[in-house]
Amino acid sequence: MPKLRTAIIGMGMMGANHARVLSNLDGVELVAVADPQGDAQKVLPQVKVLNIVDEVIKLGVDYCVISAPTAFHEEIALQLIAHKIHFLVEKPIADTYASAVKIRDAAKSANVIGAVGHIERFNSALQEARKRVLAGELGTIYQVATRRQGPFPSRISDVGVVKDLATHDIDLTSWITGKKYLQVSANAAFRSGREHEDLISVSGLLEDSIVVSHLVNWLSPLKERKIIITGEKGTFVADTLRADLTFYENGKIEISQSELAHFRGVTQGDVHILAFEKPEPLVVEHQNFRDAALGKPSNIVSLEEGTTTVKIADAIIESYTNRSLVKL
Repeated sequence: MPKLRTAIIGMGMMGANHARVLSNLDGVELVAVADPQGDAQKVLPQVKVLNIVDEVIKLGVDYCVISAPTAFHEEIALQLIAHKIHFLVEKPIADTYASAVKIRDAAKSANVIGAVGHIERFNSALQEARKRVLAGELGTIYQVATRRQGPFPSRISDVGVVKDLATHDIDLTSWITGKKYLQVSANAAFRSGREHEDLISVSGLLEDSIVVSHLVNWLSPLKERKIIITGEKGTFVADTLRADLTFYENGKIEISQSELAHFRGVTQGDVHILAFEKPEPLVVEHQNFRDAALGKPSNIVSLEEGTTTVKIADAIIESYTNRSLVKL
């Protein structure tokens, strides 16, 4: 069977990572990259380096990876859609909800396959957590708390932490629980002299009264990526930097004092460090998009899901701007 011909548009840090994976992906041939600054990472000496998207389209590729800055996603995606070229666009799908809707609707109308690169979904710790949550291992879910913080990445200049980092947590929280956001309230800080927020604290509510909190910043020397899911039977703690998942089980204790017998709290029980395979998330993401492009069963983050995530991110920005509770 002929290999799918693919190209990468945008050769920054993520573009270089995509190139590394696509260069070794079964069933795929990486034929070109496009970036006005060329292959700045010098990772593809054997691959044609182009300047603009039109030159990529003329090569007759089957699908493209869009890893250009977020502000250019709409323009590039619409060009590819007009030529029936499937695409995997780095998250967030666009810098505004209106722009995301344009991409989503255009792809649907043209019957073009599109996916959003929410790579954390393919982290094995979160895959395992979601499987166990949906299987009822925690019982009723009470709360999801996420912490995503670390030093400022100089590669980011066009968006703040909400669009760049918090979109991971928004997407993952809905995906793991299977529930939609109902409302958000947020506070932000601007400490690094940039026009965009560099710290955000979000409180939210999902369907079934699940309480949510997200702490995200570029101001900490501690790099942390954790998701804590608490339910009636215990707590999962996922560390996506290490792809580890730990289960803290509720303990069982007899309450003998009659005046405390009505109290329904929990005690600490056994702690289980769970074992599972840990493939590289970016490889799994590309395997799934390749299969989608071939019309095979796959698990991709749909443009619809990516659009909903941007809608919630915009609501968070609206909340901290207006100091208000925003209902969705």
